[in-house]
Amino acid sequence: MKKLMIVNVLLFLFVSCGKQKSASPVAANSGSRSDEKKIVIGFSIDTLALERWQRDLDVFMNTAKEQGADVIVQNAGNSVDEQNRQLLYLADRKVDVVVVVPKKRDSLTETIQKLRTKGIPVISYDRLITDANISMYITVDTEKVGELMAKQLLSETDGRNWYCILGPDEDYNMTLIKQGVGKVINNTPVRITGTFYTAGWNYDLSYQEAVNLVTTGRIPDAIICGNDSVAGSVIQAFSVYYPERHIPVCGQDADIAACQNIVRGLQDFTVYKPITKLAEKAAECAVLLARGNSVEDVVQGQDRINNGYGNIPVIWLEPQIVTKANIDDVIIKSGFHTYGEVYRK
Repeated sequence: MKKLMIVNVLLFLFVSCGKQKSASPVAANSGSRSDEKKIVIGFSIDTLALERWQRDLDVFMNTAKEQGADVIVQNAGNSVDEQNRQLLYLADRKVDVVVVVPKKRDSLTETIQKLRTKGIPVISYDRLITDANISMYITVDTEKVGELMAKQLLSETDGRNWYCILGPDEDYNMTLIKQGVGKVINNTPVRITGTFYTAGWNYDLSYQEAVNLVTTGRIPDAIICGNDSVAGSVIQAFSVYYPERHIPVCGQDADIAACQNIVRGLQDFTVYKPITKLAEKAAECAVLLARGNSVEDVVQGQDRINNGYGNIPVIWLEPQIVTKANIDDVIIKSGFHTYGEVYRK
């Protein structure tokens, strides 16, 4: 009888423990969010060779991570065909949103349509993608960049003959810079004597164009450059072939080398684009779109830009001139570069 009672007690304990163990996972899952789908953002960029783009990507990825999203980065290595292939790869991965810095503004029409057909929103980042069904565009106001360049140059020189050494013609930002410059100088004696487009952002080409200006006696009164790296190549050429005279030179992006050249008196000014804020805002927009928010709710504005396909909602950020006089306030106090970096001997 005692043996029978002991067996019954053991059986009761075993069954009770079994019930407790089987119940515990249900309790754990009742408050869990582990079954929620992780947001995945595709980031397609034409190249990461420039300091500027490395900074953008770092900020974008950190912000996306803080918002609970993963980022798949695709670097096209300056190839249009490769960028199209990589975008199709992101479509196959079924990412929630794609952010694109295009190599060539009008080269992605069919690929982007395939993304949109799959319900994937597409954000054009910094450079406008034309002739394509993009969802929205986020950038620094590049036409305003051109306006700022022209206004500052008018205060820097009395010379009337300016020259443009820009980036690739396929980069729509170069068109916007020229439009901005044109607005300012339209009713002045200043004229643009020529424009050179630096194919593929190949700075050997912009350097050689500056050399050609000197050696053929076509030296302008000022040079507007497509970015700070182009400006650096022009400064290098003039320092070798025309060191006895300073030609006003400007660029954009506030790269560290440009900031150093400004405090040394080699480059007159740059245009600071709030890259950190731009990348943060783009990541926030991508996450909101991935969560199902409408473009109108995300953009929260009425601004539109026609990209040849339609009127695209756009977010503009404001650029700012950086000279030797305000570089400490704009660049150093903002943390964009440190004092030690800018004033390095």
